Amino acid sequence: MTGLTYDTGALIAAERNDRALWRTHRLALAKGIQPTVPAGVLAEAWRGGPQHLMSRLLKGCRIEPLDEEQARTVGALAATTSLDDTVDLTVTEGALRRGDSVVTSNPTHIAQASEGSLDLIEV
Repeated sequence: MTGLTYDTGALIAAERNDRALWRTHRLALAKGIQPTVPAGVLAEAWRGGPQHLMSRLLKGCRIEPLDEEQARTVGALAATTSLDDTVDLTVTEGALRRGDSVVTSNPTHIAQASEGSLDLIEV
């Protein structure tokens, strides 16, 4: 495992106390890997407090802001893939750039956007 990027489904799985997600998270942290959560993923998953389990997960993660350069890259990716879900495209772009695996509950768009080149961990 080189790195991890969490999509919205991973954060929702954390809040549901999904054992597989928490096992993956603990393993990553034990290996010194700090998972990345794109800011859009957090916005999509967060529904206000209290979300204790999600908050606990986020303490071990790095929140990646969306800057202008990445936004332009994500927009170009949208044009080449015909996908319009910018959150999934942001997850894909960042994971490709970092060489991360993606923890997801819905791998279809991530696999399509990455042309199958990302390792996907389904929760």
